[in-house]
Amino acid sequence: MNANKWMSTLLLVMACSPVPGWAAGILGPELSSFAVLGASAVTNTGATILTGNLGIAPGTAITGKETITVNGTNAATPGDPSVHEGDAFALLAQTQLTMAKVSLSLLGPGTVLGANLGGLTLTPGVYTVPAAASNLTGILTLDGLGDPNATWVFQMPSTLITSSGSIVNVTNTGADAGLFWNVGSSATLGTSTSFAGNILALASIGLNTGASIGCGSALASTGAVTMDANTIGCLASRLNGGLAIAEGGGTPVFLALSPVPEPGSFLLLGFGLAGLLGYRKWRAV
Repeated sequence: MNANKWMSTLLLVMACSPVPGWAAGILGPELSSFAVLGASAVTNTGATILTGNLGIAPGTAITGKETITVNGTNAATPGDPSVHEGDAFALLAQTQLTMAKVSLSLLGPGTVLGANLGGLTLTPGVYTVPAAASNLTGILTLDGLGDPNATWVFQMPSTLITSSGSIVNVTNTGADAGLFWNVGSSATLGTSTSFAGNILALASIGLNTGASIGCGSALASTGAVTMDANTIGCLASRLNGGLAIAEGGGTPVFLALSPVPEPGSFLLLGFGLAGLLGYRKWRAV
């Protein structure tokens, strides 16, 4: 093999290799400890139960927190309080939220679907869902095909809205699965919706009465998180990308933190390309 072909092969391997720095998952250690994180406001009415931290930043006060049961866990700093109101921990998590949304967007549109996901069965992949009065009416099934590392990314360029009583079922996957909803504006879960996965919204997130995220999180980058007698559960210590599996009605649901294809690989590719250009100039001398 001549030198140019060898160098090209090396670059291809570098571009496809995982980057160790992404082992902690796409959400980052501080962000991944939150069940709910708002920016401008966090409000609650009714009895809400969170498994994971509760926070707001740059806002400084949570309204109705006395009606929220918080079973928190700070993955990055064990022993810290579970409620963070405008502190450094919440501010760092907000920075990681911005980075996570950019990283998810870099994955591109993937497969473009219709506006309503109800009745579909989807295998792992990247999907784009356009805006609609409802993006989910009925049941969405996510089938991991037996892959414990199955990952789904839903690019929602505008809103995410579910109808009352809608369900997201995740099946045939394992503890390293991932599920991300990258929302371009705001998300609204209808009354008694049974949802799954991490909602990363640019603006606000509203959980109507009785809506639940069986495993996942509600993370708002610039707006408010509004809750009303909700349940968000299944949060685990995830510094190394781990998560808890919960069984609900025989169907596994999860909080997803598996790394998706790493944008860091492109940085390695850039260094490799620069090296190749330098090598060719040296050969030409």
